[in-house]
Amino acid sequence: MVHLCLLRGINVSGHNIIKMEALKTTLEAIGFQNVQTYIQSGNVFVDSEEENAAAVGFKIKQEIFKAFGHEVPVVVIGKTDLETCLKNNPFLKEPAADTKKLYVAFVSTVLRSDSINDLKMSQVKPDEASVDGNKIYIKYAVGAGKTRFDQKYIEKKLNVTATIRNWNTVTQLLKMYEEF
Repeated sequence: MVHLCLLRGINVSGHNIIKMEALKTTLEAIGFQNVQTYIQSGNVFVDSEEENAAAVGFKIKQEIFKAFGHEVPVVVIGKTDLETCLKNNPFLKEPAADTKKLYVAFVSTVLRSDSINDLKMSQVKPDEASVDGNKIYIKYAVGAGKTRFDQKYIEKKLNVTATIRNWNTVTQLLKMYEEF
């Protein structure tokens, strides 16, 4: 079964540096097959007999700590998660949607339907968000680099592990998933 593992916080601003080739070799050495990475920010496809996504994520997290000494949260998502992003992102339905301002936060658990209230969006206006299962669709007013509504904010308000990807990355990852 193919899993997409989103590693949070590697190769960002000189912290938690992991070369993708070294990561690939490490994951292959512990039994994952067809390991493929996409860009340096921690998007890794693995093929495994293990069907449980959480078990795959835990195994990868442990191995990264052993091999590289970094405590790296891992969120594992399926192909249907990415397909749902394309269908359900409410910000894509807006006229003249600017995909450069669209992001998706993937979280470690399915959120309650009223989780949007817990995010206290009035504190991060004019940024906008919409909750959908284990995803939060985000539309930044200015950009991801100039907001308080980041992964740390989401994790603190919802008590989850979260990692954010821009819209271009989400669409590229789905294309890669379709090639498996």
